[in-house]
Amino acid sequence: MTTEPNRNPGPTSDDDQRRRAALVASLPSADDDTPLMAALRVDAGRRITLSGRVFPKPPHTRVMTVANQKGGVGKTTTTVNMAAALAKSGLNVLVIDNDPQGNASTALGVEHRAGTPSVYDVLVDGAPMAGTVAPAAGVPNLWCVPATIDLSGAEIELVSMVARETRLRNALHAYLQQRVDNGEPRIDYVLVDCPPSLGLLTVNAFVVADEVMIPIQCEYYALEGLSQLLKSVELIQAHLNPGLHVSTILLTMFDGRTNLAQQVAHEVREHFPAQTLKTTIPRSVRVSEAPSYGQTVLTYDPSSSGALAYLEAASELAERGASASTQEEGE
Repeated sequence: MTTEPNRNPGPTSDDDQRRRAALVASLPSADDDTPLMAALRVDAGRRITLSGRVFPKPPHTRVMTVANQKGGVGKTTTTVNMAAALAKSGLNVLVIDNDPQGNASTALGVEHRAGTPSVYDVLVDGAPMAGTVAPAAGVPNLWCVPATIDLSGAEIELVSMVARETRLRNALHAYLQQRVDNGEPRIDYVLVDCPPSLGLLTVNAFVVADEVMIPIQCEYYALEGLSQLLKSVELIQAHLNPGLHVSTILLTMFDGRTNLAQQVAHEVREHFPAQTLKTTIPRSVRVSEAPSYGQTVLTYDPSSSGALAYLEAASELAERGASASTQEEGE
């Protein structure tokens, strides 16, 4: 006697989302009078909602420069952790470390000693980007173009070069086309980390991108320099890259226990309601520790509040990209 094969296709995506939503709804309630319980509930909800989820692919490669002319706002931290979160959720991601400090390369566990093929070779020597791309440690589908100490002199060397503002853009477009020609998987996201100053390295980062992501620290003077950054974006729009726009603002180093953090968050959301992500990144020891181990917080401590927050922010970024493309198709 033969048995009928199991024809049950398994749970659909909608079934899975309903199951996750039901689990989140069953979590114990919490309010402002129980801040620890509230934080635990948020983390548990994020873990249930996001663990194992595959984020939607954008209709085309999204190239985003992560910028803020004020230092210490979590720019590099945001670059590497958003990239790792997107890659862990099924997307192909490339990080271009365009900052001479090379901190993004360190956090991704990519070799960047002097002499290593790097973004310097691409910008100054015109080397193909394919020869500089290296896989990130511990995260499949994540690659990095590292920065070496040589990049610190690139500003001066670029001054006298032809098409000095578009060298990174030309190299990236050639690399993405080469992947298509070779039948390799498309890169879904390119995240460019750049220095806090507005020099030729940052100009190249603005010219290569379609979008700007701005991390803003939830502390005093957080908005200082933001108006200058927006003016810089406008200048690039007017002269070099008309399609550039600020698409995303992420609030970092958020401490909900302080009135100041709440006030800064409110002010940013009031001025930039469409661009500001709902997710905030909390102050986290784990996020700060991870780079010293050559890791992102997504691999160093994936269950920590910081890792879960970056995973949720990346989910929001991916969902926005997918919904924006749907709207464009319907128009």
